[in-house]
Amino acid sequence: MDTTTTTVRPSTSTSGQSPRASREPEPEKHHRWLAWVILALIVVAAGYWMYHQHVASLEAANQARAAMHNQKVPITTTTVRKGDIGVYVEGLGTVTPVNTATITSRVQGQIMAIHYTEGQTVHKGDPLIDIDPRPYEAALSQAEGQLAHDEALLAQAKIDLDRYQAAFSRNAIAQQQVYDQQQAVAQYEGTVKNDQGVVDNAKVNLIYCHITSPIDGRVGLRLVDLGNMVQANSTTALVVVTQLQPITVIFSVAEDYVGQIEPQLRQGRKLEVLALDRTDQSQIAAGTLLTIDNEVDTTTGTFKLRAIFPNKDNSLFPNQFVNAKLLVNTLKAVSLVPTAAIQRNAQGAYVYVVKPGDTVSIQTIKEGVTDGDTTSIEGINQGQVLALSGFDKLQDGSEVAIRTPGSGSGGAGRSRNASTESASPGGKPSSSNPPSAAPPSTGSH
Repeated sequence: MDTTTTTVRPSTSTSGQSPRASREPEPEKHHRWLAWVILALIVVAAGYWMYHQHVASLEAANQARAAMHNQKVPITTTTVRKGDIGVYVEGLGTVTPVNTATITSRVQGQIMAIHYTEGQTVHKGDPLIDIDPRPYEAALSQAEGQLAHDEALLAQAKIDLDRYQAAFSRNAIAQQQVYDQQQAVAQYEGTVKNDQGVVDNAKVNLIYCHITSPIDGRVGLRLVDLGNMVQANSTTALVVVTQLQPITVIFSVAEDYVGQIEPQLRQGRKLEVLALDRTDQSQIAAGTLLTIDNEVDTTTGTFKLRAIFPNKDNSLFPNQFVNAKLLVNTLKAVSLVPTAAIQRNAQGAYVYVVKPGDTVSIQTIKEGVTDGDTTSIEGINQGQVLALSGFDKLQDGSEVAIRTPGSGSGGAGRSRNASTESASPGGKPSSSNPPSAAPPSTGSH
């Protein structure tokens, strides 16, 4: 019996892939999954780091705010005081000399001598310039000679008149001769009088050759030199003399102040006037109101006033620009503070009042008259202590460290008695306003 051996072979997949080939993608899937895990870990780590940084920054900010809240603001202070303050009317003015002499020649001739130096202070009658007097001396001699001749003729005529009158009294001559001789005497008298006028005129011309100062004042720059020829009655100035003591200032103010100024001037009151420099900060001189103009300038709505100043130190100079302040009234016993202590916001003016415990509160006030660095106010009591600096960091309720001017920011030199602290009011007021969250409290008026 035949035995048949059958060999069984594994069947081949329709896809043509062996089992080994079907297991090859598994490593790729494993690497892809691992990459996603690593990416997720990176994202989580980055998120954790960012969260940690955010929390740290918040903590630092909170600590900074807490430190700022707990830190005391260093300030200087001033005390409200009672006093008097002037009410001034201000205007722009020009220094104007009382007298200015522009000297010209009244005779013709050559300049022989100059007796002054530029800028010299001269007095009335001091010699200034000499013009050649010789032609006028000769003219005077001629006039005096003619006068002597005619005076001799007059004397002879008078002798003849006396003789004719004596002869007529004896009926020796006719009366007509006496009348004729009387008229001859009258003619000679007229001639002599005319000659005397010529002599006087020659003397005046001779005086004009020696020019002297007509006023006390200061001579300006030299305008002529030795040897120059000058003409009679010329408009060309030889020298200018300006009076400096006293001197006046002419300034203008609004016509609204006529009612305040004119009645006081009419009653004879001496109204004080101050002259300040161009910056309106420094006082140059003090004087009194002399007079006011007689009309209002309709083009500007102002009127002019003239004030007089002794000017002993020559601080005012002719044609100098100044700011004039006229004192029209004085307020008595009002509350005064440095202008630098006053702050302003949309609600109005206010100050920082230092309270017990070294804190400040906002107090609204009403401003009054300002004179330089001092202002009168209402709504606050005498003796109260006010902040004078540190406004950029102050707010209602802030704690402060009071220090004297010039001490360090750490509060060195701080006085325990705040009412005695004061600072120079010369500082400028700060333009900073308190935070809108802390509106000013209403002060008592």
